Amino acid sequence: MKTSARLLWVLAVFYAVVTVVYTLWTHAALGHYEWVGIVALALSGIFVAFVAFYLGSSAKPFRVHVLPEDRLDGEIADADPELGFFPPQSWWPFVLALAVGLIFLGLSIGGWWFAYFAAPLFIVAIVGWVFEYYRGRYAH
Repeated sequence: MKTSARLLWVLAVFYAVVTVVYTLWTHAALGHYEWVGIVALALSGIFVAFVAFYLGSSAKPFRVHVLPEDRLDGEIADADPELGFFPPQSWWPFVLALAVGLIFLGLSIGGWWFAYFAAPLFIVAIVGWVFEYYRGRYAH
């Protein structure tokens, strides 16, 4: 938690510096302040500071159980080893991303008919990914 808090404090300071530079730069270049960018950058810094403060103040209960990333002698293998079971190779995530991309492409260019033709590919990709371990090479 301490490591995450420190990284987020660095990011909050970065946002503060960028906000000041952006404010001065836009005023010099445009002759007026560009409030949307100033507010967006300032709020980004404030929100990151909120999270950094929370992680820094909530690190006290973790003194009993120190996280592996907070130990100086911590190794990658000390963290939770099991993140889930993943197939060694699978084309279904790619097919699903392609189908979603085609659907949104059709919707963005106003071609509803294109989205209608991509929707069956989306359904096939979802079903294929869900039932990947019931058929074919990786069947149980």
